[in-house]
Amino acid sequence: MAEATSRRRSRGGGGAARRAERGSIKIETAKYIERNIPLFEILTEEALEIIETNAETILEEVGVNFVDNPAALERWKEAGATVEGERVRIPRGLARELCKTAPSTITQHARNPEKSVVIGGNSLVCAPVYGPPFVRDVDGGRRYATMDDFQKFVKLGYMSKYLHHSGGTVCEPTDIPVNKRHLDMLLAHMTLSDKPFMGSVTEPSRAQDSVDMAGILFGKDFVQDNTVMTSLININSPMTFDDVMMGALEVYAKNNQACIVSPFIVGGAMAPVSVAGTLTQVMAEVLAGIAYSQLIRKGAPVIFGAFVTSIDMGSGAPTFGTPEASQILYGAGQLARRMGLPFRSGGGLCGSKLPDAQAAYETAHTHNAALLGGVNFMLHSCGWLEGGLVSSFEKFVMDADQLGILQKMAEGVAIDTNGQGMDAIREVGPGGHYLGCAHTQANFKSAFWRSELLDYKPFETWEEEGARDTQTLAANRVKTLLDNYQKPAIDPAIEEALNAYVAEKKASMPDAFI
Repeated sequence: MAEATSRRRSRGGGGAARRAERGSIKIETAKYIERNIPLFEILTEEALEIIETNAETILEEVGVNFVDNPAALERWKEAGATVEGERVRIPRGLARELCKTAPSTITQHARNPEKSVVIGGNSLVCAPVYGPPFVRDVDGGRRYATMDDFQKFVKLGYMSKYLHHSGGTVCEPTDIPVNKRHLDMLLAHMTLSDKPFMGSVTEPSRAQDSVDMAGILFGKDFVQDNTVMTSLININSPMTFDDVMMGALEVYAKNNQACIVSPFIVGGAMAPVSVAGTLTQVMAEVLAGIAYSQLIRKGAPVIFGAFVTSIDMGSGAPTFGTPEASQILYGAGQLARRMGLPFRSGGGLCGSKLPDAQAAYETAHTHNAALLGGVNFMLHSCGWLEGGLVSSFEKFVMDADQLGILQKMAEGVAIDTNGQGMDAIREVGPGGHYLGCAHTQANFKSAFWRSELLDYKPFETWEEEGARDTQTLAANRVKTLLDNYQKPAIDPAIEEALNAYVAEKKASMPDAFI
């Protein structure tokens, strides 16, 4: 009897240990996604050639504007373009020829070398939401973002297994002066996480601050020889390149840091309503922007960007997760691959005000399109609400959890001896079950992807535990992750130097809130 009791306790203790292990928080980062699956190509060869030809026609006949940037106009003149005022007309073939010196893949180094990422080829790197001035959570509702919010998002990104990148402006900390907040944001990315991060683009001098701080973190020589930052350079569609964004691009290109050259298009407002027309404009704008980066420095790392939504013709509001947006993503991916360039698009995009069913549907459509469309760098992978106006804590962890599905899908289907499962079929035979067979016992831990957030329990258990919906589960996970956050190790001398740089720069100028 004693022996039997002992065995039962032993089994119970093992089960408790397994449950405790499943419930514990592990700081683990999956390697960036490497696709072993085919991509979806929506455009025929003829369609691609038409779009490329029309894009060249736009550059040659319509032209693009480089505003408030005399140096850029002079560079284009020297390269062989026709410049009239601020309008630059680029002869057919010139932009594409200039783009040929841009690298096809980029290795972005993290301060933890194990978390460095490759952008290009068959990779997919997931980065969080970027840019919202507001945040939302179940306790505080919708409110202006603060630096404390920003730091919490950086911590959540660091703790998220399937998020490969710390991102940039995960929210806009409005309690810090505009001319100084980039310093605090960079400091948070550099010290609270050890994943790759993005630089500031809101003013050329802030881009230079980003390069200088990266020099402290990595070493100046390392920065000049390697890419340690990506930065988002938006084109003011239609076909306008402003001095602020181009000034930031000039700083990064000169210093060998990667820029995402990305049209910012709401179809029907800033581009034609047709998919092919929008793709033509995207191609023209990207050609001009990437070509300009190569005028600054041949071989400067760049990413072909495409951020495109459609418009609700009733309200004028942007829409997300629509079939047209996916078609444009698929087509832009094909164009990027034909140029031999890394591709940025996609994300957890939605127009919903809450992390609800609308948000889930629209996000899932865009996530899947990004996976199948060949996206290499997916900004806004998690946390985006309300058309990009809001960073949501609950949606951040909901989306970050679902990125694991993309990771699993990208692996493809194993067809090796273990994957075929013939030993299991022979062992079980007709009328049996597979729960206890050797193949199941050997594979059950890794056979099926499992959410770390969603509820799989029977109704009775779910009800006993409070009948929690997904937003409630997500709020609990946010709290658990932040409670268990542990700052990654950093050289104290480097952290001290970063803090000193930030303090000195802040003290050198008065606060400005515009």
